[in-house]
Amino acid sequence: MKVVIHFLAVFAALFTTFASPHAHAQEPAPLSAYGALPEVEDAAISSSGNNIAILLTAHGTRQVVFFDSDMKLIRRVAAGETKVRYFDWIGDDQLLLVTSQTEDLWGFTTDKAEFSVARLIPVTYEGEIETVFAKRRDLVNSVLGNYGVRKVDGEWAAYFGAIELQRTGRTGGYNWDNGRPFLYQFGTRSGQARRISNSARQDESRDWVVDASGNVAATLDVSLKDGDWVLKANDTIIAQGNERNGRVGLVGLGYDGRSVIYSARDEENISRWYEIPLAGGEARPFLREVDIERLYWDESTGHLIGYLDVEKGPVFNDPAHQKAATGIRKAFADFDLRMVDWSPDFKKVLVRTSGNGDSGSWFVVDLTNGKAQAIAYEREALTPQRVGEVSTFEFTAADGLEMDGILTLPPGTEASNLPLVMLPHGGPHSHDREQFDWWAQAFASRGYAVFQPNFRGSTNRSQSFKLAGYGEWGRKMQTDLSDGLAALADKGIVDPDRACIVGASYGGYAALAGVTLQQDLYRCAVAVAPVSDISAMFNEDYRASGGQPITKAALLDQLGPKDRWHDVSPRRFADRADAPIMLIHGKDDTVVPYSHSHKMADALKDAGKPYEIIALEGEDHWLSLSTTRLQMLEAAVGFVQKHNPAD
Repeated sequence: MKVVIHFLAVFAALFTTFASPHAHAQEPAPLSAYGALPEVEDAAISSSGNNIAILLTAHGTRQVVFFDSDMKLIRRVAAGETKVRYFDWIGDDQLLLVTSQTEDLWGFTTDKAEFSVARLIPVTYEGEIETVFAKRRDLVNSVLGNYGVRKVDGEWAAYFGAIELQRTGRTGGYNWDNGRPFLYQFGTRSGQARRISNSARQDESRDWVVDASGNVAATLDVSLKDGDWVLKANDTIIAQGNERNGRVGLVGLGYDGRSVIYSARDEENISRWYEIPLAGGEARPFLREVDIERLYWDESTGHLIGYLDVEKGPVFNDPAHQKAATGIRKAFADFDLRMVDWSPDFKKVLVRTSGNGDSGSWFVVDLTNGKAQAIAYEREALTPQRVGEVSTFEFTAADGLEMDGILTLPPGTEASNLPLVMLPHGGPHSHDREQFDWWAQAFASRGYAVFQPNFRGSTNRSQSFKLAGYGEWGRKMQTDLSDGLAALADKGIVDPDRACIVGASYGGYAALAGVTLQQDLYRCAVAVAPVSDISAMFNEDYRASGGQPITKAALLDQLGPKDRWHDVSPRRFADRADAPIMLIHGKDDTVVPYSHSHKMADALKDAGKPYEIIALEGEDHWLSLSTTRLQMLEAAVGFVQKHNPAD
């Protein structure tokens, strides 16, 4: 069967309307086409491959819709403004849907927290939607970690971390005891919850791996005081060590389920993976020379089945799976490809693409006949001609370190002397790639070149490249951005005198730093959910951990010595701001508190510097709500257009 040929033929037919990147551009779409949540947010395929669940918005209604193999409607469930984090099928008949909500707290180490709630939706049978743990008064109605789904004695069971409450005596009530989770098995049809492993001891954290039979295969305990750690299988220690900053963790079971993979730092302080037999033996390096973006697991057994190589693409242990993945990758070679989900037999694969001429498309690939069927598009208003060209631009930093970034051009425009929006990513340990980015494309649609630099500390290269960002907030991580600007200007792509800097989270910090710590580079800055003071961030994270020494050590590793923080905190240099600043921040942000923007605004006001501040009511750190996300985009684009017009 010539799978690739069939895929390519179908794919070409579906996209015959895609124009070349430099074709005449249409009138720009409204900003709502970019800033509102996409019409399709996520999708999953059932165990048999016959049923599909899609989170979509149709006729203004956000819902989870279920289809059979002929794309005939089975059921729909309203989603509203719920913050959906992920969903997965349980067999062919149920969907596990995990959402989150922000809660105010009193008397805890943090003032707000994001709680995850798991619900089970009946799809092919009559029944009520059930909330996991809702029937148990002694358990918090929330889940802490998803440890997989297994079929035990003919019944599907899901595994979650759960917080137990303490009985209050004669009153029959329950009170908070501590936040250390126990591991629970939850029968997805029976609704019965059963504890299968105890929580960690005080001042320790615990993590688990569940095997194919639903038993605990391995347990990792880490001391929150000194970083001592112990890995056990069947109550026997199979590995142990010390990580003073707590950088050790369970990865999962190996290919055959008889080994476990864990991560720990080596003598060069680089995080490595190691594999050790569950029966005990020598721990050996695992995939040491491979740059891995994500891992692939068999969802019914927990066994590793493959990984996504940053350079080579999907790599599977099963030759048949590898052949299929290679064919799929070749068929969609011109686009950013993600194999989102697949049936366990790998006969049907759910694929998402985006990139040049593609604002987000979903396909079901049927490997039995070698065909791809388009099932949904994320932004129908953004036709191919409205998608700006995306490419990778390589440059060299001032100290000789090679790096790159993603360049997005206005649709139908040549790369010559364009106004620029510098758009550094958050994290800072993440990276941008050649895909459709709604924020970058929105600015590009208004006539701006957009550059998303993968500065040192990003995760698109080696571990050493990531570690090169440690201690470099406001220093080399910041000058990497301006070095990218200079390189683009040298090539004649952008006009260096017409640049603004925009970003969120760490990117928001970089935006503030670009007009306070640095000078004469940008006409304006838009900072969304930014860190404005390094010391404040450290204190918040340290407090949230309960004052744990390993958290302190990890933060000091990343941020460098305390005596250098003042010099790279934008709030401390508000009087040096040389361009107007817009601050945008969600009031329910549990990652970077709203106070960072509020205090930055106060400092700018005291210094007599031009600024605007916008509070997003009910919004979190991730811009999860469609209305407030659009509010952010409209304000950010308007601010840039005001201070750095594209024409």
